[in-house]
Amino acid sequence: MANTKELSVEDKLRALYDLQLIDTRIDEIRNVRGELPLEVEDLEDEVAGLSTRLDKLKSELEVVEDNIKAKKLAIEEHKESIKRYTKQQESVRNNREFNSLTKEVEFQELEIQLAEKQIKEMKASIEHKKEVISQSKERLEIKSSHLKHKKSELEAIMAETEKEETFLTEKSAEYQQMIEERLLAAYTRIRTSVRNGLAVVSIERGASAGSFFTIPPQTQVEIASRKKIITDEHSGRILVDSTLAEEEREKMEQLFATI
Repeated sequence: MANTKELSVEDKLRALYDLQLIDTRIDEIRNVRGELPLEVEDLEDEVAGLSTRLDKLKSELEVVEDNIKAKKLAIEEHKESIKRYTKQQESVRNNREFNSLTKEVEFQELEIQLAEKQIKEMKASIEHKKEVISQSKERLEIKSSHLKHKKSELEAIMAETEKEETFLTEKSAEYQQMIEERLLAAYTRIRTSVRNGLAVVSIERGASAGSFFTIPPQTQVEIASRKKIITDEHSGRILVDSTLAEEEREKMEQLFATI
């Protein structure tokens, strides 16, 4: 910011237009990447989500398998109880004891039937979970392969443009230091509010670049005199004359060629 007060209006306009050309070049580089960074991020989230779901399903499968083992052990215990109660019936002293043991045997048989029913249900659950796991694995493999491809694509683009983008970003910061805060704030505000990021534009065929609104001849003369900062009353963009714009474009093209 040290020398901003010493700059003439013309110097300020040139610095602003140079900054615009640099920032536009950065925009072009980033547009080449397009939606790829977001695509990669979304795929990473999806792969992570599928992996978590797969781990959860595998864990649930293990729990069901453990429950089946526990039920099978319980069935064996019930069978042992039936053997024991049946044997005890051989040495009972009265009908009451015999009937009591018979009820115990019946209860154990019912417990076996219930456990077998539960095992059957759990086996069906296992088959379903295995099918879901298989589908999830297949989906995870597809998404992981897609992610690998997209990452490779992004890395290739980054490798091509990283050096240029770093250089231009540093240059953008350098030019920003040459512009007074009020002007820089206006430039940033305009740039972020318009779709194409153009805050500083030249006069082309009597209108501001990209606009159909004609600029009055007197205003065009004032812009060409470079004595004050003038904005387009329709778009709010800062205006520069075509000669200045052409000179700065040539200068920036030489700069870009050195990268």
